[in-house]
Amino acid sequence: MDFEWDGDKDIINVIKHGVSFRRAQEAFNDSKRLIFEDIRHSTKNETRYFCIGMIKDRICTVRFALRGGSIRIFGAGYWRKQVKIYEKENS
Repeated sequence: MDFEWDGDKDIINVIKHGVSFRRAQEAFNDSKRLIFEDIRHSTKNETRYFCIGMIKDRICTVRFALRGGSIRIFGAGYWRKQVKIYEKENS
């Protein structure tokens, strides 16, 4: 898979949420990852998604879209709500 992102957004994401988009890519390697549509942020022109997956020993949520064969990351973080979803689905 090819990944892409805005470099400025990556810096802001590290400051706000403590995870770089390069690190966030690792969530897609989790065999138990969950991927579902982000209805709130999708538009008629672009469907956005969440990937919830384990990175080392933490569960990370990645917001992304598919663009031209690449995964474009918009945001990532360690949010409790998605941790509960991941744990429930993988128990």
